[in-house]
Amino acid sequence: MLKAVYHKYLLNFKTPGGTSRGVMNTKKTYFVEVWDTENPMVKGWGEAALFEGLSCDDVPDYEQVLGAFCNKISEPSTLSDPTLKNFPSIRFALETALSDLNNGGKHIIYPSAFTQGTAGIKINGLIWMGNTGKMMLQIEEKLKAGFECLKLKISEINFSEEYKLISLIRSTYASQVLEIRVDANGAFSAENAMQRLELLAKQDIHSIEQPIRQGQWLEMSDLCLNTPLPIALDEELIGLNDKNLRNEMLEIIRPQYIILKPALIGGFSGSEEWIELASHLDIGWWITSALESNIGLNAIAQYTFTKNNPMPQGLGTGQVFTNNIPSPLALNGQNLYYSTNNWELDCIKGRL
Repeated sequence: MLKAVYHKYLLNFKTPGGTSRGVMNTKKTYFVEVWDTENPMVKGWGEAALFEGLSCDDVPDYEQVLGAFCNKISEPSTLSDPTLKNFPSIRFALETALSDLNNGGKHIIYPSAFTQGTAGIKINGLIWMGNTGKMMLQIEEKLKAGFECLKLKISEINFSEEYKLISLIRSTYASQVLEIRVDANGAFSAENAMQRLELLAKQDIHSIEQPIRQGQWLEMSDLCLNTPLPIALDEELIGLNDKNLRNEMLEIIRPQYIILKPALIGGFSGSEEWIELASHLDIGWWITSALESNIGLNAIAQYTFTKNNPMPQGLGTGQVFTNNIPSPLALNGQNLYYSTNNWELDCIKGRL
């Protein structure tokens, strides 16, 4: 008989992370531990990577719902429970933990050359918001490390300064040498977004994520139809948990790309559905993590590798937290690898 429990955990940032929603010093998450009572030493682990203020399942009774699903983990219909549709981070945790358990509790969710340590995943380097000096320092560090693709978070408030920084980067590194992606997190208005896009296009920007806030389908559709550079939808996907609604949104907006964050869009089954819908409309995609711990990042990275997408992916490196879970994930240049199996999950309970 299967049993499950969850562990609440607070991740601490090494350096406060600047986003368009403010500065983050900590991030709350939940680890789900699953085992079979006939073989209790073998455990499967998943992460309910709730993102407060962004996840559609950020609700007051979240822990009660998570606990209820842990209590009924032995029921065959757990993953098909219709309630789970509205709790994508919990689905992500359960899918990961059950797959881990079924594969022997070795933290191998999707066996591949990646989990064997013989192949890596090319990722973009993330540049956090901050003053020009701090952002330039981050950029220089990423370039020295060998990154060929950088993603810069930009805002409406400091757009002019951030644009100067992008211009400075581009004056030194041509687009053939360095790919630049920007993420506005919905910071622009529908009225000034096109002006911003036209300026960014002059700097040979690869793409911009979510230029205006989600929910403005007609305005976003107009932007995507007339944009001088590709638009990737990010937050727009969050909260659309019905397949027909997902398809309707894609049909109306017709973006150039969508960005998949498994913990925010219904786990790996949700990601598969989005990929299927996008492929029918010739919409590109890539996968991004969303500040998960190494438990969640590990599962996302393993899934990402199996999709064989040649674009740089938006995966984190697990290095932004002071108390992350020790894992085999390691960065070598711009490639994320799964090295020796040095997981230390016993420390979770001791750090609660």
